[in-house]
Amino acid sequence: MKFDSETSFLTAFDNEESRHGGPVAGIAARARHLALIGCFRPRQCGIATFTADIYDHLTTARPDMAIDVYAMAARPGDASDSAAARGIDERDADGYRAAAEAINVSGADAVWLQHEFGIFGGPAGDMVLGLVDRVAAPLIVTFHTILAEPSADQRRVMEHLVAKAAKLVVMSAFGRETLIRIYGAKAERIELIEHGTPDRAFEACSPLRERLGLAGRPVVSTFGLLGPGKGLEAAIRALPAIAAQYPDILYRIVGATHPNLVAAEGEAYRQSLADLAGELGVADNIAWENRFLDLPELLEQIELCDIYLAPYPNLAQITSGTLAYAVALGRAVVSTPFVHARELLADDVGILLGGADSDAIAEAVLLLLAHPGERRALQERAYARGRSTAWPVIAARFASLIENVAAVPARREPRRMFPSFAAIRALSDDVGILQHGTGLIPDRNHGYCIDDNARALMLVNASASLGEEEYGLLFARYAAFLHHGWNPDRGRFRNFMAYDRRWLEDEGSEDSNGRTLWALGHGAAHARTPELRAWCAGLFSRTARLAADLKSPRAIAFALLGADELLAREPGHAAAGAIVERGGAFLHALWRSARRSGWEWFEPALAYDNARLAEALLRAGRRLDSVPMEEAGIGALDWLCDIQTSSEGHFRPMGCEGFGAEGELFPFDQQPLEAWATVDAAAAAYRLTGKLRWHDRAERAYGWFLGANDRGAVIASSATGRCCDGLTRHGVNSNVGAESALAFHLAHRAMADTFWTRGIAKDTSASDVDLQSEPHAAAHSS
Repeated sequence: MKFDSETSFLTAFDNEESRHGGPVAGIAARARHLALIGCFRPRQCGIATFTADIYDHLTTARPDMAIDVYAMAARPGDASDSAAARGIDERDADGYRAAAEAINVSGADAVWLQHEFGIFGGPAGDMVLGLVDRVAAPLIVTFHTILAEPSADQRRVMEHLVAKAAKLVVMSAFGRETLIRIYGAKAERIELIEHGTPDRAFEACSPLRERLGLAGRPVVSTFGLLGPGKGLEAAIRALPAIAAQYPDILYRIVGATHPNLVAAEGEAYRQSLADLAGELGVADNIAWENRFLDLPELLEQIELCDIYLAPYPNLAQITSGTLAYAVALGRAVVSTPFVHARELLADDVGILLGGADSDAIAEAVLLLLAHPGERRALQERAYARGRSTAWPVIAARFASLIENVAAVPARREPRRMFPSFAAIRALSDDVGILQHGTGLIPDRNHGYCIDDNARALMLVNASASLGEEEYGLLFARYAAFLHHGWNPDRGRFRNFMAYDRRWLEDEGSEDSNGRTLWALGHGAAHARTPELRAWCAGLFSRTARLAADLKSPRAIAFALLGADELLAREPGHAAAGAIVERGGAFLHALWRSARRSGWEWFEPALAYDNARLAEALLRAGRRLDSVPMEEAGIGALDWLCDIQTSSEGHFRPMGCEGFGAEGELFPFDQQPLEAWATVDAAAAAYRLTGKLRWHDRAERAYGWFLGANDRGAVIASSATGRCCDGLTRHGVNSNVGAESALAFHLAHRAMADTFWTRGIAKDTSASDVDLQSEPHAAAHSS
């Protein structure tokens, strides 16, 4: 598995972790599973031919590779080859989303998109982004058109694809340069792989010429779907000069009129070309082959010509399949200097014209007809050039690309070594814990927030192994931040503080206020001494009135979780009891009103800290002795865990790219907070029900930190205590912030306290580090 260099520092602490007893699974070679998206046979277009070629030649090169074709259809019900796993109506937005879901369910290791603006619906084909954003496997995009001067919509679509793809495939150096210069693509993500071509023996004179009665006639041919922009007018205007010296010259125009053009105006364009030939007196020198040829017949038709003519006036065209075929079959090529031609015909492989000029076309054709020896030498050079683009060569390169990109989730069992507290110390100073890191280094530019200091206080109170001196120091530091955050004038906690200790607001968000109450309730239950527990309970009591005004479901859930912790120590605490009663009723009503068939959730869309809603409701049900609340919380959590489990069985949390998308789960960017929330909620469900499935779900969510995820990437290290800030479609976000590190530590504490210390585990092998080896922190400050 290859990722950007931003992830490389993880290797060091992953290796360090293996020395501490955590098994690091090797990535075993295995058969690959590819989702291939593009037009497909029997559709008649260049993309369909290319996609079919990929399918056929990859299947030959890698018979162990499963390839699911998702075929673009111009109209509902269009016929498709039996090899296609699914059709996608190009104008149906729901069809793209359904295809993404099918790809995710299939367990594809990689997704390969053939991109051309015209084959997808929406402005500049932007409907395809609905699929791209939802697939979990790494994305490869082959660009068949790369515009140096895109419209606003074309630029938007291209930049989106460039940002999402693990690899971008281009067929020309010009395409590579344009992606970098115009669209900001990273050079290391671009692969230049030329258009594949047939691997056939050289035919100096095709037997088809004899069958068609053309044995003695010089033949020039142009191939492809007819339409304005092919330069056929210039080619026809060149014929009188050629026919003056070679009266039997035959110009074969091979290809059906483009279906879109036929739909708009019938065969009016083709007729206009025939009329032009009649006016110039060369109608008898033109043969029309008005049909779409399948590949074997197309190759035969190319082989029968003496000269392949590509008169295209669009010099920005980066790909021409028929040009690539003509070179590979050893034809003498005359072409305008469009991008693909300039690169493919370099080093005298063909004749490049100065432009789409009729006189220049005539001069080049006459030169080759007059000098058969030169024409034969040109053919030999072309055929030799074509060996580097033969499909077996290109298919091998594509197979290697897929192998390097393909997702291989590492089957790493969660390791029990207690995370080092060093990362928490490094992020903390005498004010509190800093919010963010730049790489491994704390970032002072973004200061502090009460959210993270609340979590840090919870971690300190959950860490029984901290030495008394350090425990007291850290408790006082984080608790003081919470105390200082209270604004009695507003009746709210502030959240954000600059590094120079200035509060940046008079009151924080509802969620930060609810989270602070949670930390205080947790401290009232778990602080080490009666005095510290009393302090937490006291500040909770003084500030609890804010909970009555909370409207955010998550804020209400956070406050409820803190109140439930406090009630475990002080069952008669009136303010805490009121918060649980109100919060439980609110969440239960929310769940009943929002759930629908197939969507057993509190809201029409997922966001962050999702499992906390279910955890709060099931804990409220237990505290209030309400079976309906308990069952609702368990049902909601069951549903959430199910949809956040990949077809391969690893944890796939809702990514922040999709926050607020109704009825959907976007896989990226995945956040450590979601894994911790799921571990905690599953632990609560296990304590409530005793069902072992909750242990399995907690293990799965915790395993996400250690490599059991969509990229097989190690996100957290027990040896260092660090945790990266998330999993993107390109690998890990290498920044190490407080939220992420605290989520990892707190998830580990929940696993240890609920399962491992009770002997509940799937693997009790000697390779697991014993729980008693948790290091006692020395009494020192950060």
